[in-house]
Amino acid sequence: MTVLSLLRARTAADFADWFYPGGEYLLRVAEGMGFYTGDLAGLLDEADTAMRAGRTGADVAPAVNRLVAADLYADAAFGLPFLEWTPVWYELPLTAPVAYAEWRLRRVADRYAAAVDHLSVPRFSRPDDVLVRGRPAVDRVSAFADRFALADAILHLEWFDYVAAECGIDVPPGLVAETREQTVGYYAGDLAMDELDPHVRRFQYLLFTDDEWVRAVDDRYGLGSSLLSVWEHVCRRERERFAG
Repeated sequence: MTVLSLLRARTAADFADWFYPGGEYLLRVAEGMGFYTGDLAGLLDEADTAMRAGRTGADVAPAVNRLVAADLYADAAFGLPFLEWTPVWYELPLTAPVAYAEWRLRRVADRYAAAVDHLSVPRFSRPDDVLVRGRPAVDRVSAFADRFALADAILHLEWFDYVAAECGIDVPPGLVAETREQTVGYYAGDLAMDELDPHVRRFQYLLFTDDEWVRAVDDRYGLGSSLLSVWEHVCRRERERFAG
């Protein structure tokens, strides 16, 4: 599939190769942290099969509807807030295509969410939501790659927390809050890596395996995207840092 055909993607089958790496990511992080995942691996395979066959709603199990809808809603809501963390020269040319991708993802997610009793709508942090001593934390980060890493460190934590909660994975709220606080402290220069709690470092190490999600989407759709290559490189660099 080319970039053009990806932009034209409309059906559940078109987005199966988008969904599956995200589901794998959810499972990888949860298992890596020792969270109980139940039959998530089986549901992931069921969801993949259903999407490729174009089955939605009443044609699939309720847990599959919830998994697909939560994953795609989170992906849809992720892009525009993420861009606000990046320099204007990066944000402006990408705003329109990211907004279009959000619309497409939501339309597919809606078909699965329609069969779910209740599903919350995710909201991801903007720079003004994450402050250090009254100022946006991102103002204390100058290099492009470091701002990119800070944005991903905050938003992929929120992505995982949202999707995991919707899928019944019990993530300790204290861990999420502590990870957010210490992560901001690290990127703002108030904490050294060796001052982070080991559980926080482990959590962020696993969360930064989203480099595998980026690579999988790039490979599955045959995009050859230089933008995705940058994202993959930054995530891999950060994963190695948190691994020590």
